[in-house]
Amino acid sequence: MSLPQVSLFPFLDASEPLRKRAPAVDENGKPLSDFMVIFPGLKKKPRALVNRSLQEMHRVLGCFAEVVVFAEFNLQMNLLWVTIRPVQGVRFEIAEALRDAIPDARLVSHL
Repeated sequence: MSLPQVSLFPFLDASEPLRKRAPAVDENGKPLSDFMVIFPGLKKKPRALVNRSLQEMHRVLGCFAEVVVFAEFNLQMNLLWVTIRPVQGVRFEIAEALRDAIPDARLVSHL
């Protein structure tokens, strides 16, 4: 199954390299933080499950809209990239909320 990358926040042109799309600083020039969450095997799941998982990702990230600046899910890599405002512990809250909604979700890395 060949599916495209899906941008969650904001909807941007995924043909640009991620380093050009994901912001490094906020509107005031303060540095932002990034982390990744992997969803092992999701691309091999039935399309309906993939769509449900995407809806859950969007719902969870929407609950953190005040800190999530950018998010993009790459189905080929089963990888969600999230850029956030640097709020102590929030990346772990988001990762845990994603894991509650999608049990296979795993925090991979954070910067």
